[in-house]
Amino acid sequence: MPPTPPLDLDALHHDITGWFATEGRNLPWRSPQCGAWGIMVSEFMLQQTPVARVLPVWEEWMRRWPEPAALAAEPAGEAVRAWGRLGYPRRALRLSEAARRIVEEHEGEVPSSPADLLALPGVGSYTAAAIACFAFGQPETVVDTNIRRVHARLVSGKALAEPSPTAAEARLAGDLMPATGDDGGDLACAWNAAVMELGALICTARSPRCAECPVSASCAWIARGRPEPHYTPKGQPWAGTDRQVRGAMMAVLRASDDPQPADLLVDTAPPESGGDAESDSAFQRLRSLAAGAEQRRRCLAGLLRDGLAVETEAGITLPH
Repeated sequence: MPPTPPLDLDALHHDITGWFATEGRNLPWRSPQCGAWGIMVSEFMLQQTPVARVLPVWEEWMRRWPEPAALAAEPAGEAVRAWGRLGYPRRALRLSEAARRIVEEHEGEVPSSPADLLALPGVGSYTAAAIACFAFGQPETVVDTNIRRVHARLVSGKALAEPSPTAAEARLAGDLMPATGDDGGDLACAWNAAVMELGALICTARSPRCAECPVSASCAWIARGRPEPHYTPKGQPWAGTDRQVRGAMMAVLRASDDPQPADLLVDTAPPESGGDAESDSAFQRLRSLAAGAEQRRRCLAGLLRDGLAVETEAGITLPH
């Protein structure tokens, strides 16, 4: 096996952050004018969702709810409705809950400390570190899927990171962080953003563009001949799953302000036209699924249990 190139951390920090300064995408939540709330909203939306899908939803969301108090004043169902087809709509519910908590406990301002952030609904260790870093310039170690993959190739010589985050990967990320010096953590925060961007644009999972990588000469994976992954990644199924059925039901609820009878949501017969075009289209998509009545009832029960829908005397609707 060829020798792994020695790591020069200062050179890596310089080369990757320099690449990011010229090649990083001009995203609105990276603008100096974007406040902590806009960054927090982006972090919620970007979980398991590509930037291209997030951008229009984020922009509309920020026009409608430019601060936590604006969202907190609306019913939670409006947040779920505005979430659209981003997927995993519980994120919208948690973000609505977090906005109310920010108003109640933090005078309407997103808190800056990781501990306070972690206490908010829907905020885990990654999201807390990312908000503290990108919104407040704190040199927290940020580790997402893209960063883990860059570290795996660049340092560990593996094609992919482990299937799930490990303690070893967290230690490696900490070891690679720039030291906090006179810059007050600016380089550390730039490093987090730059490595994340490198993984998103260049060091991708399926088709890495190694010829365009600013640190390819230092990459352990390239030095080892680009070995195949040490496991076979498992894709997430969609067709026929409860997630697909739940998503189709949510589309029906988002398309109308009126409650929908529960039996219509679980019925497998073709719907009669009579609503507006958006509502009819949503019902058509739901009815076109191969899911049987039992699966539909299970999915509806799950939406009610998760608080993504509520049952009233008039029928099923988004949460109030």
